[in-house]
Amino acid sequence: MTKPLIYADFNNADPRGRLRLNCIGTIQDLARLGVRLQEGLKVSLHDEEMEAEGEVHYSGEERIWVAKIDWESIR
Repeated sequence: MTKPLIYADFNNADPRGRLRLNCIGTIQDLARLGVRLQEGLKVSLHDEEMEAEGEVHYSGEERIWVAKIDWESIR
């Protein structure tokens, strides 16, 4: 299975550096692709200028889905 390419706001990171997956562009992409977030899901994340690979996790503190990315590997 190929990694879904979904929008993420690279300025919307939690204190641990994980991207929050709660913005409207992310929600629209997930709905359009029929993707349901789950622990450990590998995704490709993008905005208008950047792209990165990530792994989805649930943040119990914030009660939202987040993606752990390698900030050094942003394209």
